[in-house]
Amino acid sequence: MTRAETRRYALVLSVLAFLFLLRVLGQALVAFFDVRWLPAMAEWYSGLLPYRLLLPAQLAILLIQAAISMDLFRGRGPMAVQRARIGRALRWFSVVYFAAMVLRYALTMAWYPERRWLGTGTIPIVFHWVLAAYLYVLGNYHGRADAMSPNRDRA
Repeated sequence: MTRAETRRYALVLSVLAFLFLLRVLGQALVAFFDVRWLPAMAEWYSGLLPYRLLLPAQLAILLIQAAISMDLFRGRGPMAVQRARIGRALRWFSVVYFAAMVLRYALTMAWYPERRWLGTGTIPIVFHWVLAAYLYVLGNYHGRADAMSPNRDRA
């Protein structure tokens, strides 16, 4: 893969990570500073995980995304090494993850019609779609190793 192609992947992944960062910042502003011009906490937060645990998990995801982007922009580092098997697994998982969030959205809309279309609880679902897209693009990057020479990592 050329350096330009690797940088394109890094750019797309960085944009998706930035969208997730906006979600984390928006929720934190509402939670800690009671910002009124953003949606209320109930709209950001599904309640499946206590926020005291959710925020550190989100920050860890952002740190991993930053490390991936940095390695891809540089074209070297552990995150830049393409691994075909990881690519296949990431693509498969991302499709299942995305589909699960589509199902979650459909069930939420069926069980709580007052939340249609972008009501309470949809912000987390939309940003799960962003994370699924991130994993799919990352899987495509790693999956490009399949097209490389037989000496490339296929494990």
